[in-house]
Amino acid sequence: MQPNKGYRNIYSLKFHLVLVTKDHCKVIDSEMLARLREIMTATCQKWRCKLEDFYGDESHVYLLIDFPPEVQLSKLVNNLKTVSSRLIRKEFKACIDSFCKDAFWHGTYYIASCNGMTIEQLKDYVEQQSLPSH
Repeated sequence: MQPNKGYRNIYSLKFHLVLVTKDHCKVIDSEMLARLREIMTATCQKWRCKLEDFYGDESHVYLLIDFPPEVQLSKLVNNLKTVSSRLIRKEFKACIDSFCKDAFWHGTYYIASCNGMTIEQLKDYVEQQSLPSH
C-alpha cells in the first residue's frame, strides 16, 4: 500500500462509512446501488478523495474512502449523504416516495478508521449490532 503525496505531506488515511436508509427500509435494489456508487464516486472526487471500495444491501451502503488530511470528515459525510439523498429521491421517486419524502438516509451514520479492515469484515460487524433506536 503506497502512501499518497500532498503538497507538504505524505499520508495514508482511510475510513469506513456505513449509511443506512431512513427507518431501515429495504428499498435499495441493484439499479439504485449502481447509481449510489456513481454518486459517491463523483462526490468523493470533488473532495479530492477516492472511493476505494463500495458494497451495499437492501438498506445499507458500506464505503471505504481514502482522503487527504485537510478534509473535514464530518463535512464530507454530510455532503455524501445530502447529494446522494437528493439525487436518489429525484431519480427513484416512484420506488421510494412512500417512505422517504424528506430524507433517504437515517440521521446517524457509522464511521471508523479502517486499520486494514475489509468491507466484508465491516459488514459482518454492522450486522451483529442491534438496530439503533429512532
